[in-house]
Amino acid sequence: MIARIAKRLLRRPRYSAFVPLDADGRQRAETLREALESLAKDPCLMLADPAWRLVSVFDDLRYDRADMDMMTGPMRAYATRRLEPLGFRQATGSILENSALDIRMHIPRFRALGASPFDAVRDTPRRAQDYYLLTPTQTAAQLVLHYPVETAVERIKTLVARQPVNLLRLSDYLEQRRDHQDVLSAIGHLKYVQRMAVESEPLRRRRALR
Repeated sequence: MIARIAKRLLRRPRYSAFVPLDADGRQRAETLREALESLAKDPCLMLADPAWRLVSVFDDLRYDRADMDMMTGPMRAYATRRLEPLGFRQATGSILENSALDIRMHIPRFRALGASPFDAVRDTPRRAQDYYLLTPTQTAAQLVLHYPVETAVERIKTLVARQPVNLLRLSDYLEQRRDHQDVLSAIGHLKYVQRMAVESEPLRRRRALR
């Protein structure tokens, strides 16, 4: 019985960000990346990281550390509306798909009230060409997971200048690891950068998506 289960698992498709694309796949992925860069002027949607294919949706200006971190209905609706001109359509409740380019945007399902933002995409596999559509806090967690500390902090600074992050919640889930503790030591600086952004234009007049 165990052998049969193992065989079934091996037959399941395996998705990885590191599976190489063929030439056509690379061209289609590059076409979308260039299109997503047009989001640079969008007030609530941004290509947060092209290398790891992370698109972030604006959430709010200020947070309490106990706030739920999830993609709300208005955030989903905004992203769907803004991505539609780029060829994306709602395929399922958690996937936007560009069928012409064979590229999907995956929205992680809400896990639990106290779930770590570092676990947001754990149960959301994707193919090499696909993207994650995340909250700013989930995006920041992915940057911490995938980059050396200095690079992660610089990229989070760029993120919070446009989309504030629940930095207190993020810090609550940093582990007792050297790299995570180095990020924790930078939280104070990130809070300062974020506060300056929130008190300045264009963020100061922005409101949470409703």
